[in-house]
Amino acid sequence: MALKCGIVGLPNVGKSTLFNCLSSAKAQAANFPFCTIEPNLGVITVPDERLTKLAEIVHPGRIVPATCEIVDIAGLVKGASKGEGLGNKFLGNIRECDAIIHVIRCFDDDNVVREGGMAIDPIADKDIIDTELQLKDLETIEAQMAKQEKIAASGNKDAKVLVEVLKAYKEVLDKGQNARSVTFESKEEQKAAHDLFLLTTKPVLYVCNVDEASAKTGNDYSKKIEEMAAQEGAEAMIIAAKTEEDIASLDSYEDKQLFLDELGLEQSGVNRLIEKAYHLLNLQTFITAGEMEVKAWTFHKGWKAPQCAGVIHTDFEKGFIRAEVIKYEDYIQYGSEAAIREAGKLGIEGKDYVVQDGDIMHFRFNV
Repeated sequence: MALKCGIVGLPNVGKSTLFNCLSSAKAQAANFPFCTIEPNLGVITVPDERLTKLAEIVHPGRIVPATCEIVDIAGLVKGASKGEGLGNKFLGNIRECDAIIHVIRCFDDDNVVREGGMAIDPIADKDIIDTELQLKDLETIEAQMAKQEKIAASGNKDAKVLVEVLKAYKEVLDKGQNARSVTFESKEEQKAAHDLFLLTTKPVLYVCNVDEASAKTGNDYSKKIEEMAAQEGAEAMIIAAKTEEDIASLDSYEDKQLFLDELGLEQSGVNRLIEKAYHLLNLQTFITAGEMEVKAWTFHKGWKAPQCAGVIHTDFEKGFIRAEVIKYEDYIQYGSEAAIREAGKLGIEGKDYVVQDGDIMHFRFNV
């Protein structure tokens, strides 16, 4: 299961610099608008020290972490929903993503121009992006509404459900609010809402791009975004993208840790961002561990054992018999699968077992 996040924001807020930190694929980072003409795609690994600790016990042939796709989408501008700045094309790129990483400039630098030459205003920047996404969603809804109302008038039940969903979304969007603020009770409404693929229903992580001096505690700009995010029920975080790029360029783990220590940070902003992206989408990982490999697998929180088995192979889900489950802490404590079995810590679970983050799984199946 691949997680795909799109990095969005106004020109010159640090999107491509952040992308450079996240991925080995290098986006062009230049001090002028639209230096990213095609969306850059990078595949990054999800940091998980549990894999390393298990590998020290199992001695596998390889370690395979979970991965995440990051798309660097060119800077949006006011009027993007009407095609300004190649906006229609880039808004289409956002539609393909599972979540949005919204980068907002929270630093002063006379050498980095701001769109229109205006003073730094992170809330205004955030509102510009929101407005363009909302206008695009309204365009989608209005195009659907006329068609679906005619079908609903003929008695089609699905169309009637969709019309009510469209009306609910239009009401909040007309008020300048994001569609994600609307919730639906019935499964029929939820499916109709999901199938619209609206831009402002996607979960969002606001990333406050600050200067190095503000990397730990933020600044007055970032505090405004954090307060706004709390009111929305959204998530926000602080990152110094240029500093993170410097850290990423260091060769050794020791040098990187020394840099982080000097900044008073326990882990890099990149790692924190990936963790928050996972949390944003309600994702977790289970692990398989053997002589060939120690591997992390991504699943949605709340999934049961057969669904997780299907992440490895569809045959595993179809022919699921049972799951043998070892808790990560028990594996570390007892040091081998044999010792875990002897201690009675190997769980035998059926179809109703809800898999937990960090579970070490072995599936029995028959096809």
